[in-house]
Amino acid sequence: MKMNPLGRTGIEVSEFCLGTMTFGTQTGEAEAHQQIDMSLDAGINFVDAAEMYPVNPISPETQGRTEEIIGTWFAKTGRREDMVLATKHSGAGLAHVRDGALISAKTIPEAIEGSLKRLQTEYIDLYQFHWPNRGSYMFRQNWDFDPSGQNKADTLAHMEEALEVLQKEVDKGRIRAFGLSNESTWGTAQWVRMSEVKGGPRVASIQNEYSLLCRMADTDLAELCVNEDVGILAFSPLATGLLTGKYQNGVTPDGSRKAINGDLGGRVSLRVFDAVQAYLDIADKHGLDSVHMAMAFTVQRPFMCSSIFGATTVDQLERILAGADLRLSAEVLKDISAAHRAHPMPY
Repeated sequence: MKMNPLGRTGIEVSEFCLGTMTFGTQTGEAEAHQQIDMSLDAGINFVDAAEMYPVNPISPETQGRTEEIIGTWFAKTGRREDMVLATKHSGAGLAHVRDGALISAKTIPEAIEGSLKRLQTEYIDLYQFHWPNRGSYMFRQNWDFDPSGQNKADTLAHMEEALEVLQKEVDKGRIRAFGLSNESTWGTAQWVRMSEVKGGPRVASIQNEYSLLCRMADTDLAELCVNEDVGILAFSPLATGLLTGKYQNGVTPDGSRKAINGDLGGRVSLRVFDAVQAYLDIADKHGLDSVHMAMAFTVQRPFMCSSIFGATTVDQLERILAGADLRLSAEVLKDISAAHRAHPMPY
């Protein structure tokens, strides 16, 4: 498994990262532990969680269960040092986590303390803000995005305050590095600049959606990440299962994410299945598994640090791991480029 630097932290992470958002709902504890074992055995050292997980569905009753399951794995195996562990601080809008409070000097230590207890560990390797206080254009909000209501002074003051608190957490040894999620190019640039001017942990990574079907990071964000050593962590590299082909021709498998969330968080659109078919046809043409092709495409991007996949079942995990060493040829990439031009932003 190829390893990549996590920003300028000195931490090395595998180019595949095990996502855990179904641990505690669709994936039970025993199978979740098996997935962690299998991933580490395959050379993956990077695992991503969040205090709000699991999802499918999100509920007050299960919130935090994913971190608890990872914690019981640590307690059972004693293998904390074998894993680079990432988790996230939820912000405004999630009512059952701190009553939907904004990320602040007050909530950061509280959230870290809660995660540490659930995870049964003394430190978090990568601590991420799940989405910005000012809002985000991710999750299909880009179609109507309007930043004119933002208050720049408030945003910058929040960044300065947060970095000061995060540095205290680094000094205490409770976190090692800081990352963003669902952020913009401008926001990421400001976090980088603020740490350089005011101090605090420098942003190491940004976790945004990226796949063959969602390529908003290809231009401005890509340029920032390459020049500022802020690696992208791609989430939904298989486009919530669309790129497996399992939803083509009106099929909705029992127990699948689409069976629970019919529009896959707004990804089901009039154009998406034609776009998916174009990529399935490319995989077929070149004798590739579409899952392997989709994952390989993400990790070959010059701005990518790691690609975070989720597997509801062990069988799905085995399929993903079987393609971990694939590198796409120039011919495949040329066909992918043509398909992207023909089917831009299908959701």
